[in-house]
Amino acid sequence: MAVQTGLGEPRGPWFVSPDLDPDGRGGADAAAQERDRLLGGWRRRLLAGLAMVAISAGSGALAGGWVAGRDGVTGPAAASAAPVPAELVTAAEKTVPGVVTVLVGGGAGGSASGSGFAVDSEQHIITNDHIIAKGRGGPVTVELPDGRRFAAEVVGREPDSDLAVLKVPSSAGLTSLPLAKPGATRVGEPVLAVGSPLGLPGTVTAGIVSALDRQVRLGDNRHRAVQTDASINPGNSGGPLVNARGEVVGVNTAIATIDGNGSIGIGFAIPIEQVQQTADTIIGKGG
Repeated sequence: MAVQTGLGEPRGPWFVSPDLDPDGRGGADAAAQERDRLLGGWRRRLLAGLAMVAISAGSGALAGGWVAGRDGVTGPAAASAAPVPAELVTAAEKTVPGVVTVLVGGGAGGSASGSGFAVDSEQHIITNDHIIAKGRGGPVTVELPDGRRFAAEVVGREPDSDLAVLKVPSSAGLTSLPLAKPGATRVGEPVLAVGSPLGLPGTVTAGIVSALDRQVRLGDNRHRAVQTDASINPGNSGGPLVNARGEVVGVNTAIATIDGNGSIGIGFAIPIEQVQQTADTIIGKGG
């Protein structure tokens, strides 16, 4: 049975912290062994993946060149037939500096973590309300891409839309992200999900817009969402979903799971139209 779940938790049960052994006990030797084991597996999978990518890219380039040659097109125009959208690299470079990790609460009061992004030069940050709620009124800290941390003010919250606005001092110097025009998002267009999944800041994953106006139930509320197959996981919540131009098309807020067990490649984002309207209202009231 597929269900939707929020993304405010920093780690899932399938994630082994690099600071802990598989049983949850600390220790440098155990951590080193676990890290070596994980890295070894990832290296093997990465090499195999790179080999497949190289084969696919080479085949795509050859096929593109053959078709272009048949039509009398050669040179740069033929090279542009390569299947990899290079503009996503530029979009990632523009987006990452404006995305932060949001840390809430701690101690006996409960804690939560997620992501957020700067929306203007006044250093307002948009995130998910359920992250703030899980922190049970605890202090909110924002960690920047360069590792600096700032205490954040909660400007306002809107639980019905699962959005909240934070503010950090001007000395943070965050780069604000541009917002996509209302109604401009299209099914099939490439997108990037940016945030701190599983506590890993500055993570970028790619996919497409799978559907629009998808009805998603979170808690007692229903949300109209942008559906994507870009990989998002616990900790991505509150982070931006951006298009190939680096414009925010939505705020990542939930994933579909099978019986509550991990991501299955279907994620949901609050559409930018709702995000902009709610943020403008909160900022207008809270300053």
